[in-house]
Amino acid sequence: MEKKIDWKQLLKNNGILLVFFLIIMGLSIMSPYFLTVTNILNIIRQTSIYGIIAVGMTFVILTGGIDLSVGSILALSGAVAAGMMKNNDVAPLIAALVAIMVGGGIGLVNGLLITFGKIAPFVVTLGMVTIARGLTLIYTGGYPISGFTDGYRQLGGGYVLGIPIPVIIFLATVALAWFILNHTRLGRYTYAIGGNEETVKLSGINVRFYKSMAYVIVGIMSSLSALILTARLNSAEAVAGQGYELDVIAAVVIGGTSLSGGRGSIIGTLIGALLIGTINNGMNLLGISPYFQQVVKGALIIGAVILDRLRDETN
Repeated sequence: MEKKIDWKQLLKNNGILLVFFLIIMGLSIMSPYFLTVTNILNIIRQTSIYGIIAVGMTFVILTGGIDLSVGSILALSGAVAAGMMKNNDVAPLIAALVAIMVGGGIGLVNGLLITFGKIAPFVVTLGMVTIARGLTLIYTGGYPISGFTDGYRQLGGGYVLGIPIPVIIFLATVALAWFILNHTRLGRYTYAIGGNEETVKLSGINVRFYKSMAYVIVGIMSSLSALILTARLNSAEAVAGQGYELDVIAAVVIGGTSLSGGRGSIIGTLIGALLIGTINNGMNLLGISPYFQQVVKGALIIGAVILDRLRDETN
């Protein structure tokens, strides 16, 4: 007996891919410069900065949480690395490790306040936005720190076999996160906590530890993005990362990760990030006003939340 295709379910599971394909086709028609190797690599390179953070944010949202402080963590960790290299003549590798420790440390503070302090993630991370940004302003005095070695700048502008280094790092983080979520205890418990935290607690699993780890991961990813952005711009500024949390959260939710937790995938996040990057690139190629681009981004975020609600209602 011939099996009927459930078109509704097929569209629900693959709707984002269809939208992505239609946008690519439309932009290819409207701009002859869009579907070129140079522009495609440019899209992925631009996407990699917030895409890496989105990888970490996927862990947080899967637990049912949120982190609004990623842009400020990026600014602070980037400034710390830049200051160490420029002002204290510290080797780039050491400065990078310290910056990652800063990001992971702030993520740990967020996680502990949420799990032990029992404060809503929105409130904790919103407060951390101001704290981390203020610390960045204190550290930099409000002035940019610039002028790094050519070796460090390769991190943001170099190539390996014709592929931009930020793209390689982005895809490597996607692959690592996919492995963790699908083949490790941390991944299984991350999904389980978002699905039903109380049941996980009753099973004897240390929920506080695994939830805190999600915030540590997104903090580390924010610092990694900071290093790439600082190297690419050859400068670290206190205003770096402003508004990144919007693109990051939108990428994760558009990619199918539920804001209520327990459902989603890294591959979905990758597609969501590339979709946003493609739209941004397309609007620039078409000469659309940056002010109108902000309207489109806002509409994307609202649309992503509506899609998330519809997915929850149909499950």
